[in-house]
Amino acid sequence: MVTIDHDAVLRARVLLLGSGRPSRAELVGAYRVLAEVSPKAYLPKLADALLALRYESRDPKVNVALTAEASRAARRVEVGTPKREERLRRALDAYQASLFVLGRRAEGRAICEELAEAGQREFLVRVLAEEGSFWEAAKLDEEAARDGIPGRSFWTAVRWAANLEGAGLHDAASTVFRELLEETRREVAEQSTALAILTWELVHFSRMRESVGDRAGAAAARREAQSVLEELATTGEPMNWSGILEWWRTLFVLSGRAAEPAASPESPMPPFGTQLGWSRGVRDGFLGMLPGLEAEAARLREADLLPELADVQRRIAIRAAVREGDHPYLFEEKFTPYFDGGVTLARRLPDNPARLARALIDRSMFLVAARSFELAHADFAEAAALLHDR
Repeated sequence: MVTIDHDAVLRARVLLLGSGRPSRAELVGAYRVLAEVSPKAYLPKLADALLALRYESRDPKVNVALTAEASRAARRVEVGTPKREERLRRALDAYQASLFVLGRRAEGRAICEELAEAGQREFLVRVLAEEGSFWEAAKLDEEAARDGIPGRSFWTAVRWAANLEGAGLHDAASTVFRELLEETRREVAEQSTALAILTWELVHFSRMRESVGDRAGAAAARREAQSVLEELATTGEPMNWSGILEWWRTLFVLSGRAAEPAASPESPMPPFGTQLGWSRGVRDGFLGMLPGLEAEAARLREADLLPELADVQRRIAIRAAVREGDHPYLFEEKFTPYFDGGVTLARRLPDNPARLARALIDRSMFLVAARSFELAHADFAEAAALLHDR
């Protein structure tokens, strides 16, 4: 039986009815008291106030406590209350994120499982992919596609295909990606998406097919990409598209997954193929590899081990894209050295045309993102010649 502190209830009501503007902390205190006597009215307000209060904290442990309490309050809201499910999802989302910041992955995963049961699967998909459980992640993607939640999009299709590839199901991954390509071709014809996005997708699909030895399929995708690049170089985009750097970044980062350590529950890695809503610790760990990679690059350069150096420099470029690859300000200036350096280095390897073609294609796709379409077409044409595409 709950004992009601009537004085505390009176003070809380006076605070809320007063002419002053209570602080967020004062609101939380008042709603805590009133939620015990009028849960229907005040539990929703308490959950919202707790989530708002966390923005005033820089302490991850405090944020865990606030979001945990917000989740408890949201769970107690009476079923049928307007926006109950939305409020619970927001609280649980904030709670799982705060747990991952502190590295409490098991608890964070449990909250993601609760979210998945409520129909919000993307958080659990992310956690599974970070831990290398690609088959389980792909099954959730398939369930979401079957249920139509959310609708098929670049983001859901790329993630699903990436998880299928991670599970070794390359044909299934290609089927998903082919469907995305068909949708993008239709949107391009309707001028509802950018030619640049179609180009990036085609190049990624060529990499997918090349990785399983389907040289004919890879060459066909590159020929189509070259045709699109010819159009871009000749006439440019039919419409002025902005805010599409995330498409380039997602596929470029995904292209580097095979060069990274394998993901596991003990050593999670980024969920390649997703937008960068990665667990905070995973993102920090991935970017935290930069000093070691830069030291390794210096060692390889001094030893004149150029093939290995090219691979390490590409891993460095991918981390630069993770860090700021969707920022349009000075985009070309910031990233040109990475891609020019990759091509320059690859040209010093005359017996390795495939490595030079990779560097040229990388730079070509970056130049598309930078809207330098003629240069992008020239790089891609040179790469196609090296790969003997006909």
